[in-house]
Amino acid sequence: MSQTTSPSLPFVQSEMHPSRWGDPALAGPLPDSARGLVELAFGLEDTPGLAEPAVPESGLSDDLLAALRGAVGDGYVLTDDETRRLRTRGKSTPDLLRMRAGDLSDAPDAVVRPAGHDEIAAVLAAAVEHRIAVVPFGGGTAVTGGLAARREGYAGLVSLDLVRMKGLLAVDEVSMTATLEPGLRGPEAEALLAERGLTLGHYPQSFEYATIGGFAATRSSGQSSAGYGRFDALVVGLRVATPRGELRLGSAPATAAGPDLRQLILGSEGAFGVITAVTVRVRRLPAAKVYEGWRWPSFAAGADAMRTLAQAGLLPTVIRLSDENETAINLARPDDIGDEDAAAGCLMITGYEGEPGAVAAKKDAVTAVLEGLGGTPLGSEAGEAWAHGRFGAPYLRDAMLDVGVLVETMETATFWSNREALYTEVKDALTAELGDGAIVLCHISHVYETGCSLYFTVAAKGADDPLAQWLRAKAAASDAMMAAGATITHHHAVGTDHRPWLTQEIGELGASVLRAVKADLDPTGILNPGVLIPDAPQLDSSRPDSSRPDSSRPGVADV
Repeated sequence: MSQTTSPSLPFVQSEMHPSRWGDPALAGPLPDSARGLVELAFGLEDTPGLAEPAVPESGLSDDLLAALRGAVGDGYVLTDDETRRLRTRGKSTPDLLRMRAGDLSDAPDAVVRPAGHDEIAAVLAAAVEHRIAVVPFGGGTAVTGGLAARREGYAGLVSLDLVRMKGLLAVDEVSMTATLEPGLRGPEAEALLAERGLTLGHYPQSFEYATIGGFAATRSSGQSSAGYGRFDALVVGLRVATPRGELRLGSAPATAAGPDLRQLILGSEGAFGVITAVTVRVRRLPAAKVYEGWRWPSFAAGADAMRTLAQAGLLPTVIRLSDENETAINLARPDDIGDEDAAAGCLMITGYEGEPGAVAAKKDAVTAVLEGLGGTPLGSEAGEAWAHGRFGAPYLRDAMLDVGVLVETMETATFWSNREALYTEVKDALTAELGDGAIVLCHISHVYETGCSLYFTVAAKGADDPLAQWLRAKAAASDAMMAAGATITHHHAVGTDHRPWLTQEIGELGASVLRAVKADLDPTGILNPGVLIPDAPQLDSSRPDSSRPDSSRPGVADV
């Protein structure tokens, strides 16, 4: 095994725009190629965002700031408006709508930037002593309210910004693992691994800004999940700082030593501890990459083809299927309006990565199956276009918000036998709430032998109160997911947005287990309060004291 400490990164990624997605230099108006379609569907109404709203004054006293500086150094506790604005909330449409309305009520009182595990432990100790809420912050790409913690009952709230923790700590090229610090963004991690001829292969749409720690804390799933696996499947070890002490998890590739505590931390969204190092499975950089398109007569036919490949063990590295609406929107051009054949059917993207011989063999095998099931090959143009533009959709979302069109996404997953019912019920719920003029798109991009995810994109004419408009639609769709027996989230995590439905999915006993873990690892409840963990049900005060939470254990009742 080789050790690497404090490596020099080959580039510095820009900060995201405080009230938009991504690189400020790439933000712009609605492209001409889309403007005609948007105007035809919704009309255009310029609603530019406000100038950057004022940040509330920091509520931390000098004594509390001094305690934090004692943990990380004087230069790494920041209270200026710009830094605090940049660490406010994530990048969901509700987050941006609140920002556009001038609401920065969730801004942290300070941004604290530790350099490593020990400094994080010191910050947590100070936060426990002074009852300061701590929100771990990676890339700021959260889309379910996971960075909007509850602040009532705390002396203040700080953003624990992991931007200084960008090391490639170790590489084991025999076992094919690498240990990474949590603040590495996707491109930074891939660049460091590429210097050794390695790749992680994890490419969610948030890849350019999301971080290794965020991937782990939210159970991220990348666009190449069919070939490389979900991020939680790549993790073999974790180091975690909690208010109670350190967790080191993962001493072997597999174990029967009780329940796997790595799985307890994966998806915990900073509510149980702060991930300070992640050991992941890596692979050799692929020598060949090939992407192509396929046409299917219907969404159901394409989904059945995906299921056939998954259950035959023939999945390519990338496989993605758009329904009829998403296919028409993505392929249509203003000149195509009125042409029913311009974007008929459903588009599937397949991608193959690896050694040239293996890529050719897998492509031939998949092609034979897809042609046998009735698919029509379209060649490489559609596949290469998808690969070239796959990280650009959030920029288009912001440009559509600028012209008064509400755009947001949501996702779920279910078993194959329930796919059609779930698809129909969620679409119907969204259309009923948003009206007949709304456009609901869907694609499948993560598949398993037993089922798949459904990823919905919604566009509607913005109401006078677009935030309330979307929250009603989101609730209706979430209720439909629960009624259909699906999950509330496949890879966006729970945050605050999905928390009201979590108990319905895992049961009250399951929610009680989460509260018990929270109470044990974070007894004073300082870590990301109000995120992920369902509140305890209201108890009847007439019942005997023995039926209530044990008030002798600190934090049980209020975490």
